[in-house]
Amino acid sequence: MEFDFAAEQPKLLMLMYGLIAFVVVVGGLLLLLDVVPAWFARRREAQLVAASLSGAPLTRRPKQREGLFALFFLLPTLLLLIVGLVVPAIRTTLLSLMDGGSTNWVGLRNYGWMFSDDSIVRVLINTLVWVLLVPLVATAFGLLYAVLVDRVRFEAVAKSLIFLPMAISFVGASIIWKFVYAYRGEGDQIGLLNQIVVSLGGEPKQWLLESPLNTLLLIVILVWIQAGFAMVVLSAAIKSIPGDIVEAARLDGVSPWQMFWRITMPSIRPALIVVVVTLSIGTLKVFDIVRTATNGNYDTSVIASEMYNQAFRYGQNGQGSALAVFLFILVIPIVIYQVRNLRQQREG
Repeated sequence: MEFDFAAEQPKLLMLMYGLIAFVVVVGGLLLLLDVVPAWFARRREAQLVAASLSGAPLTRRPKQREGLFALFFLLPTLLLLIVGLVVPAIRTTLLSLMDGGSTNWVGLRNYGWMFSDDSIVRVLINTLVWVLLVPLVATAFGLLYAVLVDRVRFEAVAKSLIFLPMAISFVGASIIWKFVYAYRGEGDQIGLLNQIVVSLGGEPKQWLLESPLNTLLLIVILVWIQAGFAMVVLSAAIKSIPGDIVEAARLDGVSPWQMFWRITMPSIRPALIVVVVTLSIGTLKVFDIVRTATNGNYDTSVIASEMYNQAFRYGQNGQGSALAVFLFILVIPIVIYQVRNLRQQREG
């Protein structure tokens, strides 16, 4: 089939305009961030040279000018933050107080619906199970990997293989595991799990249709992906433990088990907190795995997938927005805890 440039001209022009806009905006920002600081640096250097030659005291820059200078560099970030986060958050909150068509105000009715509808209560319970299991199990496996491969032969190769799932998208990982859980009636199975069950004399099952087992099987996918991330962070923390502490503990005759609980665990506690908090926030927002594997059917839906379904599939903007606001509220305490923890670490 021949490509018709005349018919595709509007699309090509739109693509060209997009590329030009990208080059202008990004190139302009890069040029601005390179030229402006360099100009101020040269100006300050000239003032220093002039002051040193004349022997006159160097005049300090007024605090007001320093504030304007800082605001100049913070302004692009503030604008992006307002446009990309603050305005959508306010709009979503307002939509959560309206009906499905976003025409009439209904107050807190959508929030009452979340806790009274049995199907949505199941969604909230599923989300709680995800948040409780994924961070703990993924961190535990990551810590186990970090300890086992620490300073062993072919450590780099082992870590690369463990970290490899992180390079796969959530959608790709979900498709891979759907083949693992695949079911094909009687006889030979294409799913690895069912083939193992059949080889052991069992009966194949449709694993993703059985609740609540299907939720646990979906959790396995995220744990498989995130264990590599936990392993990398915790392995770096283990390697940063001072060697004299480890050597002193060995001279005292501590066992490997005592070394782990009394030396390793207290030393890597900040890294453990970072990993658990990061995984908790990511788990609260999980969407791709549920959407790809089951589309939220068979009692596997979570807040993020149900939010999408309510707003875009069922046309219930108010209920979908209420779920989005509730998800945002769940993330806030975790973020506050992490900020406090980092502040205490700096002060300590």
